[in-house]
Amino acid sequence: MRPIQAHYPATRFRRNRRTEALRRLTQENVLTVNDLIWPVFVQDGKDVETPVASMPGVSRRSIDRLVRAVAEAAELGIPAICLFPYTDPSLRTEACEEAWNPENLTNRAIRAIKAEVPDIAIMTDVALDPYSAHGQDGLMKDGVVLNDESVDALVKMALAQADSGADILGPSDMMDGRIGRMRMALEKAGHHTVAIMSYSAKYASAFYGPFRDAVGANATLKGDKKTYQMNPANSDEALRLVHRDLTEGADSVMVKPGMPYLDICRRVKEEFGVPTYAYQVSGEYAMLQAAAQNGWLDGERVMMESLLAFKRAGCDGILTYYAPEVARKLAPSY
Repeated sequence: MRPIQAHYPATRFRRNRRTEALRRLTQENVLTVNDLIWPVFVQDGKDVETPVASMPGVSRRSIDRLVRAVAEAAELGIPAICLFPYTDPSLRTEACEEAWNPENLTNRAIRAIKAEVPDIAIMTDVALDPYSAHGQDGLMKDGVVLNDESVDALVKMALAQADSGADILGPSDMMDGRIGRMRMALEKAGHHTVAIMSYSAKYASAFYGPFRDAVGANATLKGDKKTYQMNPANSDEALRLVHRDLTEGADSVMVKPGMPYLDICRRVKEEFGVPTYAYQVSGEYAMLQAAAQNGWLDGERVMMESLLAFKRAGCDGILTYYAPEVARKLAPSY
């Protein structure tokens, strides 16, 4: 519906922008701490923290340090974290068996966090790239990423994470049919309340480079991921993928990357009206941080503006490395 309004000068849009109070009263979208999911990186060791050079301000943490960081995030009101492991290279194999090991890094971290910070929601990554010798998200044979065999492995990985106490599973692999298989396996195993946030529209993007540094996948990746991640030129396909994942049992969906794909966020939300999330990925974060550190941009302002853009596009929440900083910024001062 098009709004009805008088012609100038009866209508002056600047009236509602004149003061901070008036701007607040007429603001259409609001970013709150409830919109934040904090992606975190975990590594082996004790009392260890390793900065990620390509992501200024982001570190990999040993489990003990990660538990303390998550406790601080919970105190700030952040409702959820998302775990990503830096797996020891000696454990990365062609068959990816470490992915469903109950004692792998992710599963130990889940249990440790739940023991100390039980109320924060823990989301996990379901993909094989942190565990594979070749850096791909699935199993490979003769240079081809296999679909059905990969789904078998991913289901085992998902069950191990659910057994460890994960609240939300985040399948980021983009194999066909994995959501339905995971949902059936979870139901059969009694994990009726474990949610699935499917990476339904994950694009074969150049914005993932710093993340792959953080999980150690850049050093092992052979080839690209264009046979299973989406073509950046496609939009209608994203809607078909979201529809498929919802019919297979996804509770919410994600668009990845974020800001270059805000049009996809808007289309998904308008078409399906389901909980819709986006990932402000490592490349987006790294660009803003680099520009801010060089004095080219106001870091705090672009941080807040970029996240508000996700809300304007219809997102219900955002995975962002800025989450603790944003939560502190949003904390009431009274």
